[in-house]
Amino acid sequence: MKGIVLAGGSGSRLYPATFGLSKQLLPIYDKPMIYYPLSLLMLAGIRDLLVISTPEDLPLYRRVLGGGEQWGVQFSYAEQPKPEGLAQAFIIGEAWIANGPCALVLGDNLIFGGHLSDLLLNAQQRARGATVFAYQVRDPERYGVVEFDADGRAVGIVEKPHAPQSHWAVTGLYFYDSRVTEFARRLKPSPRGELEITEVNRFYLDEGDLHVERLARGCAWLDAGLPESLLQAANFVQTIQARQGMLVGCPEEVAYRKGFIDAAQLRAQAKRMGNTELGRILLELADYPP
Repeated sequence: MKGIVLAGGSGSRLYPATFGLSKQLLPIYDKPMIYYPLSLLMLAGIRDLLVISTPEDLPLYRRVLGGGEQWGVQFSYAEQPKPEGLAQAFIIGEAWIANGPCALVLGDNLIFGGHLSDLLLNAQQRARGATVFAYQVRDPERYGVVEFDADGRAVGIVEKPHAPQSHWAVTGLYFYDSRVTEFARRLKPSPRGELEITEVNRFYLDEGDLHVERLARGCAWLDAGLPESLLQAANFVQTIQARQGMLVGCPEEVAYRKGFIDAAQLRAQAKRMGNTELGRILLELADYPP
């Protein structure tokens, strides 16, 4: 399976912080924002990755991420000249996807929690259908919302409903089988002029092939697209790393634990970070088997 990180858009909800910098390169505590969604795909065992961004910002991503050798992965890059909906990512990346299965993660999403790695691997290994992750929120009208029947089966999915049928919002992480580009090509722009990812998910739902994983109370989902949520995400990462000694959204750690890189490569990445707390933690990690 391949994986796409969608890191386009103008970041207008974070103005003026994003006047001169792509939103997904802003820091969340001690790492660039894009590290967190990239780590999710890597946790799922995905090593072939496509970063989609604006023509102006792609050179910055190439500078920050390179070819991926440092993490044992491979990065490709594609332009999104104009943001026209999340499902546009599959049309932009159609040739790269090459009729295979594909995951998509939004560049401003952070998900953290126990057993998350198992859920991601299960989604990646599912041979047919789509998998989305739902999270209980207080304000579901801001999101795509899943409706469940009395037996807990998904029976509906609506984008930003005026009268939500549940409090379960769809997070910005999606896994699809090889039909995804076909379904994306069928879409017509919504009233707001976008190719809606919710409509792709509805195709799978209508086929009986949409799997919804409800993230338990021990998981956290943060969308860092607003000033207050960016601050909340930074505070969350700092708290977890300081209190539990666990790293959040660290591609170097994930690459080492997944066997993408060895201890010598991890030490090289740690030394590249200089005299930082993150570099020190990674040096310590390299002394232990993954």
